[in-house]
Amino acid sequence: MDTYTIGQAAERSGFTASALRYYEGIGLLAPSNRTDGGYRIYDEHALARLGFIARAKRLGCSLEQITDLIGIWDGERCGAVQHRFHALVTDKISEAQSQIADLVALSAQLRTAAAQLERPAIDGPCDGRCACVTDQPPTAEAVAPGVLVTKPEDTPIACTLEAGALPDRLAEWRAVLDQARSRGTAADGALRIDFGDGLSLTELARLVDAEQHCCAFFSFAITVDHRGVALEVRAPDGAGAIVASLFGPSA
Repeated sequence: MDTYTIGQAAERSGFTASALRYYEGIGLLAPSNRTDGGYRIYDEHALARLGFIARAKRLGCSLEQITDLIGIWDGERCGAVQHRFHALVTDKISEAQSQIADLVALSAQLRTAAAQLERPAIDGPCDGRCACVTDQPPTAEAVAPGVLVTKPEDTPIACTLEAGALPDRLAEWRAVLDQARSRGTAADGALRIDFGDGLSLTELARLVDAEQHCCAFFSFAITVDHRGVALEVRAPDGAGAIVASLFGPSA
């Protein structure tokens, strides 16, 4: 069996020599032998172990989780390792989906704040009337005379997407909406579309973000819970036909 110095093992595995020493210190890795001079020697089994550690790290496993996996790895039963690895990866899918949903919500909040901060500043120091302090847009009385303040509910019901891009956007929505399990009405009257847990949350979030940019009158909420992924669509009065034509009628 081929053997490698710590430098060679580091180069082949993609880790640094200091990382290999650290992994040895916490029990994740051990050299297969040492030279008479005390230098570490690694074999193919050690490299395979490092490859497994590298993949687990890429998939977001913590050192504690990797240590648990390596303990099963040492039992030389692939089935047990794969079963435990699958459970960890499945848990991380849910974590990643929740993080995506949080980022989509944050993106919507940031766009709303940016729109509010674009409005004319009040005449005077920052206080409870200005967009720096409050999430609510300033009232007509709070701004300079003659300045028109457009309230969110007064956002024009219009799409700014170029006509040539519309067919592709509709096709993208159809591909996602074809995976819907059911449509209903949320407590506040919004259209709710349930997808279960098989939908790509990344694709849904991308489409929501794109649609918000061209159709500012829409308001979206993505939820992820034990029922799976759901999309709630809200629109002002007068846009019901547009909601139904794009997302389908509620049940």
